[in-house]
Amino acid sequence: MGSKFRTAGWVTVGIVTGALATVSVQTLASNQSRPLPLQELQQFAAVYGMIKSSYVEQTDDKKLISDAISGMVSGLDPHSQYYDQKAFKEFKEETSGKFVGVGIEISQEDGLIKVVSPIEGSPADKAGLKAGDLITRIDDKAVRGMSISDAVKRMRGKADTKVVLTVFRKDENRTFTVTITRAEIRTQSVRLKMVEPDYAWVRITQFQERTVEDFAQKVGTLLRENPGMKGMVLDLRNDPGGLLDAAIAISAAFLPEDVPVVSTKGQLSDSNTIYRARPQDYSRSILRRDPLQGLPANLKTIPLVVLVNEGSASASEIVAGALQDHKRATIMGSQTFGKGSVQTVRPLGPDTGLKITIARYYTPSGKSIQATGIVPDVMVDETEKGNVLSALREREADLDQHISSGQGAEKPDPERTRQREEALKKLEEQTKADPKWRLPEFGSAEDFPLIQALNKLKGLPVVASQTKTVRKAEETAKAGEQAGKGDTKPPATPEKPASRP
Repeated sequence: MGSKFRTAGWVTVGIVTGALATVSVQTLASNQSRPLPLQELQQFAAVYGMIKSSYVEQTDDKKLISDAISGMVSGLDPHSQYYDQKAFKEFKEETSGKFVGVGIEISQEDGLIKVVSPIEGSPADKAGLKAGDLITRIDDKAVRGMSISDAVKRMRGKADTKVVLTVFRKDENRTFTVTITRAEIRTQSVRLKMVEPDYAWVRITQFQERTVEDFAQKVGTLLRENPGMKGMVLDLRNDPGGLLDAAIAISAAFLPEDVPVVSTKGQLSDSNTIYRARPQDYSRSILRRDPLQGLPANLKTIPLVVLVNEGSASASEIVAGALQDHKRATIMGSQTFGKGSVQTVRPLGPDTGLKITIARYYTPSGKSIQATGIVPDVMVDETEKGNVLSALREREADLDQHISSGQGAEKPDPERTRQREEALKKLEEQTKADPKWRLPEFGSAEDFPLIQALNKLKGLPVVASQTKTVRKAEETAKAGEQAGKGDTKPPATPEKPASRP
């Protein structure tokens, strides 16, 4: 195997988008494999000189170069990106799963900041904040109309500094203030519970550095406390992805040892790699310590359903694709995002970096997911009454300049605009009828896809969608895949995420 990618991740947060780059960190190559285009570089230098000498105002050299790099990279595809100092710092925080703040997951409601959940053991948790609390002021600043990103910035800061939150608790009909001391927060990307006797629900919100250890500890404890487990639901809905090695490890937890999980293909020799269900392909330890060691053996045989939707992207698609190809699980829900490309993040110095697409990834059977996604074994609607938000969510195929699957021509889907218009009308009608309408919380007793997943595990009838179909553009790509399978097969043997201040 070529030298393995050091993997990291980047999350695009939003309810209608779920693209996440599965990335790797390498040092910038010092040698140039191809000659530089001197004429074009001379033209660039001429434009730069004209701006410096003739523009109406003086310009900053660093900003001009930074903007030029950003423009050059952004024209490649939706996932390549230049990281300036601020963006590079945020990237490192997202992939590490730790930051300095108060420790709550938040969303917006009625123009205010709503506490989705305090992170266990965080300063906010210790201060008594609860899910459903509405934050009305952050220090002396009213939050009505404030964006999520601005609220996050105000609640984050240096360790051991204080922030005063004004909170309205609806169920008690009272407003109070709480002073919280900021501290380093480690996010919890794995949640689980027994939803019924002998049936577990395990949710992974994104694949971070601590995801595998958290998964092994929590799932191991759950199985030891419930040795008669009859079924498990792995919930990857709205999981935008993250670290490639974490995705390989979670797949390996359910699969036989050494089977292929995912493969990548690109121009670089290191991009042509097969990743298997074995510690050397997912362990972050220098000694290749297996973070899954000690998990009960029955995890590999427990009946399994994986829930996905349009927000399941990148690393979560790797897991769903591997479990589907090896027939280890039944995939249920909606066609996934279709983020099947690999990005590498190369430092351009201590504070900046370049994220650039270097490969496509393939499921064990050789299918590219790029701009196609994982098609569930059983299509299931969002709610008992059908879908509202499903058609409004963007997918990879909707993004401008997305790269092709490499397995056949892709054509625009003429039905997409019509479906969105109908969904918008339906959502408007639903909101008028019930202004506070929201989709049921994942994992709750009203979670319709989860109910259908449990029915599948119990051998009961499943209410499959009567309206969801594979999008035409993907059907075209799939036909091309079958026609060119011999040429495109990789080497033989290969919820809205809540913001967290």
